[in-house]
Amino acid sequence: MTAAMESKGSGGVDIASNRNKAILHALSKRLSFDRKKFPSESIGGYDIMSLISNILQLSASGVPLQNPDEIMKWVTFASDFPSEADACHATLKGLNEDLAQRAVLLGDGLKPSVADIVVFSTLHHFVSQLTASDMQKFSNVMRWMDYIQCSKKADKTDADLTSKKVTQGPKNVDKPEGNIDPKKGAAEKKASGDDKAAETSTKNNKPTEEKKKASEKASAEKETECSITILNIQVGVIRKAWKHPSADSLLVEEIDLGDGNLRQVVSGLAKFCSPDDLLNRRVVLITNVKPGKLRDVMSAGLVLCASNQDHTVVEPLIPPEGAKLGECVSFSGYEGKPEDILNPKKKQLEKITPHLYTDDKGVATYKGTPFMTSAGPCASSISNASIK
Repeated sequence: MTAAMESKGSGGVDIASNRNKAILHALSKRLSFDRKKFPSESIGGYDIMSLISNILQLSASGVPLQNPDEIMKWVTFASDFPSEADACHATLKGLNEDLAQRAVLLGDGLKPSVADIVVFSTLHHFVSQLTASDMQKFSNVMRWMDYIQCSKKADKTDADLTSKKVTQGPKNVDKPEGNIDPKKGAAEKKASGDDKAAETSTKNNKPTEEKKKASEKASAEKETECSITILNIQVGVIRKAWKHPSADSLLVEEIDLGDGNLRQVVSGLAKFCSPDDLLNRRVVLITNVKPGKLRDVMSAGLVLCASNQDHTVVEPLIPPEGAKLGECVSFSGYEGKPEDILNPKKKQLEKITPHLYTDDKGVATYKGTPFMTSAGPCASSISNASIK
């Protein structure tokens, strides 16, 4: 990992070589250069700084490098990663805390950034040898490692896409000469007929390619139907709030999404917040639920709130300062277009909300992936809470 560690016998050299090969392989695709031009016979002898420097020279005519200063900060982090166990744990602890506030090290997370690839490749050997209890201590690091590893697999471009061709033997069109035994001919004909019938039966029983594709498509559609990507989750601010005229447990809010209009939403927050508590409070809300009346008052949204286990403490999720009004919350690794309006009959929200919760730092997540805005993740003062 560090130069000191790499010099300790062949084991260290192997670690450095495997790390450098992983970095070279991943970045050759990410930065569009021919990795064969790199002198691979001595790749294990490069420290990280020298390796990245050579890679950037090869990729100078390829994909432009974005955020080079930030990238080099993480390259330095990887280069300085310690070899001693105690120091390693201390460094991982700092990284774990950092990743509590972000989904990835750099970029939008749709593709692994140069920084994520370099740090991932550096940490991989050490993290793979952590005990189960240590993995729990570094849960954010493990979540990030798993995501980057899956993203690298999904980004694989050198897979063999060649389909197998079915070849058939030449047909025997020559007619047999001489006398043909009628009984023998009848037996051969029957055998041939039986073979064809068996072949036809096999073909009919074997699932066709079209059926497989239809099944895969249906499965993908079902998965998408329950994905967080169908929700349109936006940042807003409550401009006005008052008690529902006919329901003691409900409040009515007018929420500004930055588009010049105020959206009216009814929330079950009266037992937990006063209207004054909510005035000018920034919130996160689902804006593509089907509008409808709650006790005769129109509601066109759903304010997402965190709740403790016994539902005695409830509060709206808090977007970070600097998040723009109306901006959509994103989830690293999840791509898709929100539906215009959710279909209540499909019970889509009921399928998604069990996967919404805050982590031990209070960061709002979907299946462990943070609710991200341009200014960072959304959060709550209630840790390990359900979100609805």
